[in-house]
Amino acid sequence: MPSYAIEVPSEYGYVLVVAVSSLLVNTFHFALTVKARQASGLKYPIAYASQEQAEKDPKAYAFNCAQRAHANYTENLTPFLGALLVSGLRYPTASAALGAGWVFARVWYAAGYASSGPKGRLAGSYLGVIPDTILKVMAVIASVKMLPSA
Repeated sequence: MPSYAIEVPSEYGYVLVVAVSSLLVNTFHFALTVKARQASGLKYPIAYASQEQAEKDPKAYAFNCAQRAHANYTENLTPFLGALLVSGLRYPTASAALGAGWVFARVWYAAGYASSGPKGRLAGSYLGVIPDTILKVMAVIASVKMLPSA
């Protein structure tokens, strides 16, 4: 079986900077969630306030929002990083720019969700879906272009 050498473009460093910045967004989520947990008085290992608690206590509801924003981020991080790192092999500058847009959108999503509830996440959500979708399409194209010719 022949081997396949991958040449990393010189601009791939931009892709890696965006990848690392996306990891720092997790720290931002952590800070939002810890602040909301402390304000709510909910102790570990409680992952979410119950429906009854959230309906009675706005601080418990705010904690649920921060916690859900964080969970949504972790659900989306792996597919984002995969698409970013693969598409960046073929389209490093475009991938880095789109990835930076996604990272910005996820910060906006988190801040909006944590401060204003589910409706507060919408602007960041709408903004993030565009670069996310384009990165995934670019990753498919980059992958297919790496297949050996028939």
